[in-house]
Amino acid sequence: MKKTLIASAIAAATFSGSALAQEDTSASQLAARMDSMPSVYGNIQYALAHDNFDGGPSSVEHFDNGTTLGVIHDHEVAPGITGFFKVELEGINADDKSSSNGIDGLDEAYIGVKGDSFGQIWVGSDDSTYERAVDEIAQYYEVGLINQGPDYTTGEGDLIQYMSPSFGGLSLWAAVQVNGDGVVSDDDFKDGDEKSYPYQLAALYEMDALELAFAMDSNDTSDGNNENTYGLRASYDAGNLRLTGEFHTRKDSSDTFGIIGYYSLGANQFALSYELTQFDDEYSGSNAAQLADNDSDTITLQALHNISDHMYVYFEGYLGGGDDVWEYEDEQGNSAFSDERSIASVGAVYYF
Repeated sequence: MKKTLIASAIAAATFSGSALAQEDTSASQLAARMDSMPSVYGNIQYALAHDNFDGGPSSVEHFDNGTTLGVIHDHEVAPGITGFFKVELEGINADDKSSSNGIDGLDEAYIGVKGDSFGQIWVGSDDSTYERAVDEIAQYYEVGLINQGPDYTTGEGDLIQYMSPSFGGLSLWAAVQVNGDGVVSDDDFKDGDEKSYPYQLAALYEMDALELAFAMDSNDTSDGNNENTYGLRASYDAGNLRLTGEFHTRKDSSDTFGIIGYYSLGANQFALSYELTQFDDEYSGSNAAQLADNDSDTITLQALHNISDHMYVYFEGYLGGGDDVWEYEDEQGNSAFSDERSIASVGAVYYF
């Protein structure tokens, strides 16, 4: 850190202390001021992964697995109504300073209001309604390089989202992505059809240890398939054990099934999942000719240990199978496919 910055920080701290002393601030007033300050949080995430294609190449990579720095704040707007905001930044590349320009990316940023009587509404960039409602398995793992994940296309930016209060365990969620003029440029969209307002709807029901969720995504984007995605999730918590099953479907694309179990034992947590994707004949995504009418599956194991309240380490193992669905680049630089891919990864996270 440059000396001028250090000097500026010391001067700012000294001035702030003097100002407080001159105002004769009481302890209660000072506590109130501290409570009104935003909270800063963050983490550093490192991972090391060995990636192997059966009959193809293998590699070892050490990488930043999502280091972030964020600020959150909320305050009472009126009795029973709270305003809130969040900004979370990423792109630090904490594993290699030679490839890092500091914080150069945005993960989440939104503002909103919430209240017991009307629920919560917020605007900005955040995890989408479909993801939060029914996409649990693929979103859970730390590295997650070959988890299946359902096919839905509404992004996480330009969102207006809403969550209702709970009505006897039932809550209703909705989101719309507001894409302005000229943001869609795809041959599948007719001339003049450059605006899109993809939306998501979800319903979540909770009763004791059981959770049931349904969600849909309109997929009004430029990927060439305007069919909706529908997803179902059922989760059950039994003490230290949690079980979740999922099903996602999109016409002319794919069907995805998944099941996962988590077990907590003291400072340790273990997870095991199985995911299967069946691609349709009319699949139009990447590698469409290769994946059409094929199956792809992944078995994933995680063992995680909490070293302290602010640090944990983990191991994750992935075994991917299917009908020649795992793409890699051969020695001549051409695309090739394998029917099996395995990944072993270890990582560490420090967070505050």
